[in-house]
Amino acid sequence: MAKGHRSQIKRERNANKDTRPSAKLSFARVSVQKACFVLDAIRGKDVNTALGILTYNPRYASGIIKKLLESAIANAENNNGLNAANLYVAECYANKGPTMKRIRPRAQGRAYRIEKRMSHITIVLDEK
Repeated sequence: MAKGHRSQIKRERNANKDTRPSAKLSFARVSVQKACFVLDAIRGKDVNTALGILTYNPRYASGIIKKLLESAIANAENNNGLNAANLYVAECYANKGPTMKRIRPRAQGRAYRIEKRMSHITIVLDEK
């Protein structure tokens, strides 16, 4: 059982909360592997370089991640009062989401399963 009063436990939990600006996209219709190819390219870069990489990257996931990065930049400017010129991508990762199961008809009455994978993508920014 937890020690302390409920309000004290909540106070301690909120004290450990990460205050860095971030943005999260849940249920993105792209697999984790394909999203990670793009996320690996922008990890650790400053936001202007990352936006340039995402703009000219031909992968489908780069369009989704570009919008998410722009949202994280807007969160940093509006909520945290940070300057966009000093920001860089501190963390970016994709976690596995639910999988949609579909059926593909095959020869002789068989049915093959198609798995349409989803992911939860998170971008965390920080100041230099």
